[in-house]
Amino acid sequence: MSAVAVQVATESASTEGFIGRIPVRNLWLLMLYASDLFRTRGIGNVGLEDNPDDLPDLVAEILARAVEVRQRRRLSLGYQSRDQVINRVRGRIDVLTTERHQLLDRGLVACRFEEFTTDTPRNRFVRAALESVSRVVRRKDIAHRCRALASGMKAMGVSGEAPTRAQMSTDRFGRNDSDDRFMVAAAKLAFDLALPTEASGANVLSLPDREATWVRRLFERAVGGFYDVVLSLQGWRVLCGGTMSWQIEQKSTGIEKILPTMRTDVVLDHLSTGRRIVIDTKFTSILTSGWYREETLRSGYLYQIYAYLRSQVGRGDALADCASGLLLHPAIGETVDESVIIQGHHIRFATVDLTGTSADIRSQLLRFFDLTHHSGS
Repeated sequence: MSAVAVQVATESASTEGFIGRIPVRNLWLLMLYASDLFRTRGIGNVGLEDNPDDLPDLVAEILARAVEVRQRRRLSLGYQSRDQVINRVRGRIDVLTTERHQLLDRGLVACRFEEFTTDTPRNRFVRAALESVSRVVRRKDIAHRCRALASGMKAMGVSGEAPTRAQMSTDRFGRNDSDDRFMVAAAKLAFDLALPTEASGANVLSLPDREATWVRRLFERAVGGFYDVVLSLQGWRVLCGGTMSWQIEQKSTGIEKILPTMRTDVVLDHLSTGRRIVIDTKFTSILTSGWYREETLRSGYLYQIYAYLRSQVGRGDALADCASGLLLHPAIGETVDESVIIQGHHIRFATVDLTGTSADIRSQLLRFFDLTHHSGS
């Protein structure tokens, strides 16, 4: 990862309200676009992004409302493994613990059993999200509401330690869990919104359960999430995080173990017009120092987007044969919007200014799409 990306992800800002060079409110905006909540139940179409400064309050209110609905219908239950010393046999006896502590002499036995309870990782995560977001919202009534709901969940038995985001990633929703899915999506975004706020001022940005590539991945997911919500209504099919295969004719025995995988960030397909746009996002400066000139595009990134486009030609896929590409970076000190046609593929190199207003960021993302769309005509 580049030094610039690490700096943005970890460096505290000299001006309150900034993380590195990005305003906190715009990190919130990226988090909204990247979230499952933005894609859920039309949330992306109700103008949440219009007021990024108010996002924590708005998301906290959505989360509170979702929890209240679940509490009225009863929180979901699940089986949890428990180890407990009790006065009757339940489940399996822990013979070693029972003998070691001579529990039978006192009329007790150590048992391991499954308990049907509300104290599930999912409910613990939501309770912790309520507590977390209550500390960053502006409105006192929403903060009080979130704290009261968290206390209410504890009173209902949701008292265990909250799971990490990594542990929650393994949580699977059933066909009857739509209300839980919405509640957990709001909880995840509520947790995320608290991170930059806790880092503003003189503190260093805390990234629990995140790698150093957190901001880069956030940017990638935000671009994909934004286009998924906005363009799907216009007949576009949006694929985030897909893979492409090489056109292999012959191969040695061990090549599959070492051949790199082509993993795309975002691919946009419009079947009725026969258009495909491959978007590759990077969180570094789009230009670098060259050997014979002051500034140049990063050759590795150019080769990468070129490989994405040319490697798929000739497979009988009309979308791939005329696909265009967009290499998208944040603007770091300068704005770039240039394009070229290479072997029939239109490739655009552009930046988005993440220090602008939410309306500016939205219009830039749509403008890049429109320019790429029209140029491929």
